[in-house]
Amino acid sequence: MKAFLMPLLLFSIAPSNDWIGKPAPELADGVWINSKPLTLSALRGKVVVLEFWTFACWNCRNTIPYVKAWHEKFKGDDFQLIGVHTPEFAREKVLENVKAEIKSLGIEYAVMTDNEFKTWRLCKQEYWPCVYVIDKKGIIRYVPIGEGKYDETVSVIAKLLAES
Repeated sequence: MKAFLMPLLLFSIAPSNDWIGKPAPELADGVWINSKPLTLSALRGKVVVLEFWTFACWNCRNTIPYVKAWHEKFKGDDFQLIGVHTPEFAREKVLENVKAEIKSLGIEYAVMTDNEFKTWRLCKQEYWPCVYVIDKKGIIRYVPIGEGKYDETVSVIAKLLAES
């Protein structure tokens, strides 16, 4: 039983949570889809959600309907959703493949490619999918890892949008 519980415990203590309460690192260069290039510094004053994903990851694909719903629910002047597509496999690095998957999945929010893992490394990322919810001052306030915690994420976004 201990061998089974240990991996679950280690997974729940994720390095990404070290970011909570700290300024979000700037996005590295990448190709942008559905948007002109964005920077976190230019997005100050908005609540920003960074969603690390890759199209061949089934866990990521399972989260997409929820992420699309956040985009629809909150899109506007005070909110920006950015998908950070960080590939796991070589075919996921091919821009035309990424664009085709974004189209077939009906993703309309901004997506940047992170083929060189630059943004991934800046955020000390280790997991697909992972979400960073950043407040209007550029501080990371919530980092759910993996599938689930969808209602909690909506609550955090709504709370941060209500903050002045």
